[in-house]
Amino acid sequence: MVKRLVVGAHYGLRDWLAQRVTAALMAVYALIVAGAFLSGQPMTYGAWRELFARGWMRVATLLFAASLAWHAWVGTRDILMDYVKHDGLRLALEVLTVLLLAGYLSWTIEILWR
Repeated sequence: MVKRLVVGAHYGLRDWLAQRVTAALMAVYALIVAGAFLSGQPMTYGAWRELFARGWMRVATLLFAASLAWHAWVGTRDILMDYVKHDGLRLALEVLTVLLLAGYLSWTIEILWR
């Protein structure tokens, strides 16, 4: 009798749920920004600066950016695992993706709280 030990990352449900939760958070943020556009106030630099001067909007924007990065990571990782068969190339592309997403998130933090 062959005893087979199944190992792996066990992504499945956790990542499926992460995709849905991050998509929902991004949709809520999109509604908030749409509400700001539809408020009737002209969208000038001063209006945007005033909107993002509020702490809750900065936090909401940071939550949106983090959700976008996580959503992009899960999707990109799944595509790379499915279509890039060479392990070294896949690892290099995954590392590049993580570095880019971390850089974008850091840049967002710098913009929001400079």
